[in-house]
Amino acid sequence: MTSRVLLVSAAMSVSARQARFDDGGSLDDGGAARARAAAGSLPSAVRVLTSPVARCRETAVALGLGGVPARELAGLDVGRWRGRTLDEVGAAEPDAVGRWLTDPECAPHGGESVHDLCGRVARWLADAQALEGRTLAVVEPEVVRAAVVGALGLPLSVFWRLDVPPLTVTELSGRAGRWNLRLGRPLAAPEEAG
Repeated sequence: MTSRVLLVSAAMSVSARQARFDDGGSLDDGGAARARAAAGSLPSAVRVLTSPVARCRETAVALGLGGVPARELAGLDVGRWRGRTLDEVGAAEPDAVGRWLTDPECAPHGGESVHDLCGRVARWLADAQALEGRTLAVVEPEVVRAAVVGALGLPLSVFWRLDVPPLTVTELSGRAGRWNLRLGRPLAAPEEAG
């Protein structure tokens, strides 16, 4: 049995545009419009899941998918940095940010380390691989990064080097513990897809 998992990165929000650690904010107008325009461009799925944050749930709705929030697909918990921009945190805690960006086991913000996020997403992928039919999940970019790292057995040091633009789909297909990867197809209005 071949399992298929499609990971859709959430549409743009004000927080993402400002390089602000997730503050639970909604999609911005442009992100919502792009997601609505891409509705119908994804194949049907047996199950549709979302990261629990607002922008992922709103992206799924705008794409016409709905979806069930899944805690294991939550974005990286950045603890006390939540709602602050990377520049703000970098100015206040430059050493902590430097450690966080270079050491996957470091969580100076009091939240979750990249190592822990990757482990959580790898466990979810292992469970998803045992399910029949296509799974579609609308998630934060860091969940896509973690899935790619886990699926390909990459070192955690590459995590921050993977760029995941908004409203792109990363497809994983696999069986017997091995995944194949199709990266970053942009979502387009159905008449533009192809």
